[in-house]
Amino acid sequence: MDQRIEKLAQILTNYSIKIKEGDQIIIDYGIAAQELALACYKHVLKLGAIPNMRVSIPGEEVAFYEFASEKQLQTAPLTIEYEAKNANGIIRLVAPENTKELTSTDPHKMGMRRKTIFPIKEIMLEKNNWVLFYFPTLALAQDAEMSLEEFENFVYDACLVDWKAEEERQEKLKQALDAGKQARIVAKNTDITFSIDGRQGIKCCGKRNMPDGEVFIAPVEDTTEGHIEYSFPAMYGGREVSGVKLTFKNGKVIEATAEKNEEFLKEMIALDEGASKLGEFGVATNFNIQRHVKQILFDEKIGGSIHLALGMAYKEGNGQNESSLHWDMILDLRQGGYVEIDGKKILEDGTFLL
Repeated sequence: MDQRIEKLAQILTNYSIKIKEGDQIIIDYGIAAQELALACYKHVLKLGAIPNMRVSIPGEEVAFYEFASEKQLQTAPLTIEYEAKNANGIIRLVAPENTKELTSTDPHKMGMRRKTIFPIKEIMLEKNNWVLFYFPTLALAQDAEMSLEEFENFVYDACLVDWKAEEERQEKLKQALDAGKQARIVAKNTDITFSIDGRQGIKCCGKRNMPDGEVFIAPVEDTTEGHIEYSFPAMYGGREVSGVKLTFKNGKVIEATAEKNEEFLKEMIALDEGASKLGEFGVATNFNIQRHVKQILFDEKIGGSIHLALGMAYKEGNGQNESSLHWDMILDLRQGGYVEIDGKKILEDGTFLL
């Protein structure tokens, strides 16, 4: 075994989630991540908990969307709902072997399924005892335009860090957001403002995502004004939407354009009432991540960048927006641009000024 897998398994089971004797812990993994899943399984057993292994296989989602009826799309398996309500924690190890397999899938079907599954996901989110990791596969390496070895090095460098020390470093940023009332982001073709008054920043340091490295806060729902042009393609449900430009008024998207897959972008924004509003403003802090690899779990953590998510706001920090959509899109400030909180710059050209 690659010893980095063992080190990561220790972090996931001994730091990222809380595990005590007798706990029911789900290990949900793609088959390509079986080595890491087994390492996590052993650690869960050593901690006296009860592991439940749940595996997904290549082609599973494609088959579902191809053959499922409308009734099946709108019905969640009883076992998933039961596990969400009764499990004490979940370790999710995503290991895609084809990141584009859903490209031709009907977005209406995908939206319908998200609405069905969303209440179950909310149950797990509220428990706050879960962690998500993307295992380095050939498919992910190809999207990142790296060899598998390069991508493995990239992933483990981003993950095997001192997360407790990172939490301490994030405290100044959290304090600035907590004390702030108005945020402004300015960059090329971007000038956008929104209120964060009464909201609390949330530090992200390896206890939900792996890798991690951001502090996020929920904008006040009806306050977003201005326009933004995102730096990188926005990835969602296997679709790549590039050249995204959004204009906001009174908190809602009033104009949305894209160079590629514009119709998909508009359909997702129209998914429900909350999908056209911002649910998250995140400031990235992981400077071990320096390049865009077309996977949001990594890309939203690029040190010196920010991201704004359309749709659902996490209830942590008093977020209020509700939606079955949560779509992070990234603005890279390393090539120019800044973030102001109440008129004071906290991040400029990718460098923190705190």
